[in-house]
Amino acid sequence: MAKTKLIYSEKYRVDIGAHVFPTEKYGLIKKRLIKQGLFKEDDFLSPPMPDEKDVLSVHTEEYLNKLKQGKLSMMEILTMELPYSPELLEASLLCVGGTIQACRNAIESGLGIHIGGGFHHAFPDHGEGFCVLNDIACGIRHLQEAKKIVKALVVDCDLHHGNGTAYTFREDRNVFTFSIHQENNYPAIKPASDLDIGLADGTGDEEYLGKLKENIPKIIGSFQPELILFVAGADPYERDQIGGLSLTMEGLKKRDELVIGWAKDANIPLCIVLAGGYAFEVSDTVDIHCNTIGTAINVFSKKRAQ
Repeated sequence: MAKTKLIYSEKYRVDIGAHVFPTEKYGLIKKRLIKQGLFKEDDFLSPPMPDEKDVLSVHTEEYLNKLKQGKLSMMEILTMELPYSPELLEASLLCVGGTIQACRNAIESGLGIHIGGGFHHAFPDHGEGFCVLNDIACGIRHLQEAKKIVKALVVDCDLHHGNGTAYTFREDRNVFTFSIHQENNYPAIKPASDLDIGLADGTGDEEYLGKLKENIPKIIGSFQPELILFVAGADPYERDQIGGLSLTMEGLKKRDELVIGWAKDANIPLCIVLAGGYAFEVSDTVDIHCNTIGTAINVFSKKRAQ
């Protein structure tokens, strides 16, 4: 396959004050990948601004207008858990455009990677938990409405339940939502995904990977998606500030190898978004995300056995 281009914008680094969400991680990931020799500067493509119809395929016009006009209520801002600014809205819109582009890249070449995205807590009419717009849902809707795909599988491996994505697709039989997450963590109310695996505090590599092996191949085989969207959160890591799972760096790398390998083996286009990651040392979060990207490039560069 041709070398995969990565979707990235410097505008993803938004000043949100003293906050657990490290918006600087995106630029650090780019810098690390270049330093490792995996990519060059011209391998990074800026995301396009999405068409408004792509945003409105998921979000309500009332909510989008509130965002544009800066008229969110104090309660809406508190629920979003981010300070509103025009720069935050621009970054959120670019993330929608970035995931749409990565989804299109996946359909065209087999693999699309967005150094950003994964904002799975955003609902059609409001933001939640550091998430303003649900780029995951917008990416899938874009491909469906462009008649590029009918069926998509969301494999959400972020620490937190993908509540906004589950709610958005709750009545869509052509989108299978899978979420494996820490049960005793945000969000308090978890709308049902098609399959939810809530893990106990302290769950480590062996049980986590076992749950993936037990479920994902069966879902792929029975559902037969035309796109897999992998939400590759770094926050199941044992040294995450707001997490309570105990996956090691090696365990997370194995997670990536499994999910990415299953997509490749089934010849299903794969779009990867990065989602959360709040390690005590931001360099650990960067390591985990870079491992995900490196694993994807490695797996997809190998020719299938004849």
